[in-house]
Amino acid sequence: MARPGTRTSPFVPHTVLPVLIAISASHMLNDLVQSLIPAIYPIVKEQFSLSFTQVGLITLCFQMTASILQPFVGRYTDKRPHPHALMLGMAFTLAGVLALWGAGSFVSLLGAVMLVGMGSSVFHPEASRIAHAAAGGKRGLAQSVFQLGGTFGSSLGPLLAALIVVPYGLRSLGWFAIVPLAAILVLRQVGAWYRRTSAIRARRPPKAPLHHGIPPGTVRRSIIILLVLVFSKQFYLASMGSYYTFFLMDKFGVSVQNAQIHLFIFLLASAIGTYLGGPIGDRYGRKYVIWFSILGSAPFTLLLPYANLAWTAILAGLVALVLSSAFSAIVVYAQELVPGKLGMISGLFYGFAFGMAGIGSALLGTLADHTSIRYVFHVCAFLPLIGLIAGFLPRIRLYQQAGTAPR
Repeated sequence: MARPGTRTSPFVPHTVLPVLIAISASHMLNDLVQSLIPAIYPIVKEQFSLSFTQVGLITLCFQMTASILQPFVGRYTDKRPHPHALMLGMAFTLAGVLALWGAGSFVSLLGAVMLVGMGSSVFHPEASRIAHAAAGGKRGLAQSVFQLGGTFGSSLGPLLAALIVVPYGLRSLGWFAIVPLAAILVLRQVGAWYRRTSAIRARRPPKAPLHHGIPPGTVRRSIIILLVLVFSKQFYLASMGSYYTFFLMDKFGVSVQNAQIHLFIFLLASAIGTYLGGPIGDRYGRKYVIWFSILGSAPFTLLLPYANLAWTAILAGLVALVLSSAFSAIVVYAQELVPGKLGMISGLFYGFAFGMAGIGSALLGTLADHTSIRYVFHVCAFLPLIGLIAGFLPRIRLYQQAGTAPR
């Protein structure tokens, strides 16, 4: 028997693991391409004589195209879901890889990363919807499996950059066109399953609308709190994703390849944390996962700027493990707050996360130019303390069990 507050999927009664694995694998391939962008920053900074502000601008252009479009794509597909929209998104990513391969100037770099960003803006809302469709009653698990692919793909980017791009230069990026091509083949099969499932669902009698009993004002306030938490998380991750390698090179004098290996370890720990957040949220409640994840990383972020190289690697891994467990819980929590708007909510939170990462990278790059890269890490160490506001989130399961909101 299902626990109170647990609902089966409106698409399928049981978790469809092969579909979740396929959508997670395509997420891995998509985010592998994305993660190549910050991984090549030390190379393009030297090759094109860029400042930290310009490095931040590359991230800003990528993240803004990946963020601004996502809520609109999600809202559109809520009304008109298209089984093969994911293939279109991956086609944009493929075009971006080819543009990066041929980039010969700073401006062409910006155009290439914007194409990759457009691919993400199409991919994430619809992929999150399909993960929900295949979830059965395990929404947190489904979102974590989906996110695990993305974060694992993100961790591979720096490693592949260290092994391939650093020794052979930017021209080696052309080989990575194989990645989105492989994703297109996977997504073709996923789209066929989704089309069949949607057709079956359309023949079923409509179900009564889902109500959780939470007052609209509480819902709006909770969405704002979740967005603020995403802001604190993404600003800190922007400092790590864009500038962790520079921090290690500046403070400890490590090589570019060594710094990329450290970034790979950080992102791999992030992948593990991402997976753990969903199932733990299913079992113990998403509010507690969100609260622990954001606030619980604060002791490690505060210690990291003062540590030696070995402890920096350990603390960075702990930060990634704890902090990354929040996002899948945040997305599913928001979807439960606003039922029936899966694409729009997924697009809003993925888009906001990308946008905050882009803005954070640009602002932190400017700060680094005017102060130092070490100062940036001292400032960012305090961001997880914002996690204190997670205590104001409502416990959705209590409302679901009661059936009506308390007055």
